[in-house]
Amino acid sequence: MKTTKISLFKGKKIRKTLFQNEWWFSVVDVIEALTDSTNANDYWYRMKVRVKGEDGIELSTICRQLKLEAPDGKMRETDCADTEGIFRIIQSIPSPKAEPFKRWLAKIGFERVQEIENPELATKRTRILYKLKGYPEEWIEKRMRGITIREELTEQWQKRGAKEQKDYEILTAEISKASFGITPSEYKKLKGLERQNLRDHMDDFELIFTMLGERSTTEIHKIEDSKGVPKLKQDARRGGNIAGVARKELEKEIGRSVVSKRNYLKTPEVKKLEGDIRKRRKARNSMIKPMNKIAKALEVGADDLMK
Repeated sequence: MKTTKISLFKGKKIRKTLFQNEWWFSVVDVIEALTDSTNANDYWYRMKVRVKGEDGIELSTICRQLKLEAPDGKMRETDCADTEGIFRIIQSIPSPKAEPFKRWLAKIGFERVQEIENPELATKRTRILYKLKGYPEEWIEKRMRGITIREELTEQWQKRGAKEQKDYEILTAEISKASFGITPSEYKKLKGLERQNLRDHMDDFELIFTMLGERSTTEIHKIEDSKGVPKLKQDARRGGNIAGVARKELEKEIGRSVVSKRNYLKTPEVKKLEGDIRKRRKARNSMIKPMNKIAKALEVGADDLMK
């Protein structure tokens, strides 16, 4: 499954996606970063015409149309190139930023090669990122396990007939509806999220039931050797239902809904700091009241002495 990621070059966002175990980058994002053009699409079109006229080279042949998340949140086909292709493209862009960009691109490419050769590196980098954001270790453990379970599930989908981004979205929505009673988009709206990753804003119970629904679905696929999106969709509903039944039983026991509006838009570290500040204020206020009473008593005593 292709997933849009964002990298930053000198404050400019460069969208990228994994395709055939390599990073592919948005050509128009690279052009905007190097040229500061207000119309990168037009710049790209004119550059292709110019290069073809000067060198007889079709730059489009080194690109692929891959789906990336657009500013409106929708997945749209975009001209993308791998590291080698981007190097060729930027040779045709007169920009003082070209050399720093080449070094930046080489570093990202090297990190990806390292991750392919040693998958544990990618896991370690993700752990470090969550720690830097202030998430507690117990939450990180569940989140990392959830990532592994999700990857196992999407591998099964790919093997068994899910090819398009839309297929993955439909199957994920089926599991979510059966597990939590709402789709991922409805869940994000409930939590006040826009482009953020929903799972990065789930608490322990939400992560656990997400994992249960997806792991159950994976097992059903394997046992029944499911093929084709319609069958995968049925399995997704059944797998999600296993998590949904367990969730409802837990809700009866704890007396509240597992589905929560809570999010981590303010990181746990910030929330803890705010909580500490509130506690200190409360403690200070609890001290001030008796001190005021003592002060008043002393004032009364002083008045009596003056009489």
